[in-house]
Amino acid sequence: MGKQMTEMLKGTLEGIVLAILSARPAYGYEITSRLRDQGFTDIAEGTVYALLIRIEKRGLVDVEKVPSEKGPPRKVYSLNAQGKQYLDEFWETWGFLAQRLEQLHEGGK
Repeated sequence: MGKQMTEMLKGTLEGIVLAILSARPAYGYEITSRLRDQGFTDIAEGTVYALLIRIEKRGLVDVEKVPSEKGPPRKVYSLNAQGKQYLDEFWETWGFLAQRLEQLHEGGK
């Protein structure tokens, strides 16, 4: 399941991270931890940071630098209105795809 999972995650990880941020703001390592808590154990921290840079550049999140107890300030990401709209579209698309895949799966039995 490894390679297939990796390929499927490429198209959905952005929406998954936005969904995590819709619950509450978080910094990169915290997002990675939440992903792992949800069972996405093979996602590299670098992958998450690269994705955060992309969604920041696209204007889907707001970023606030917060002082850290150790080292440089942390960038805390929060979902903004544009990100919320994108996430709503993601869930709508996901629902459509999931329904069609389920129909195909059931039809093949």
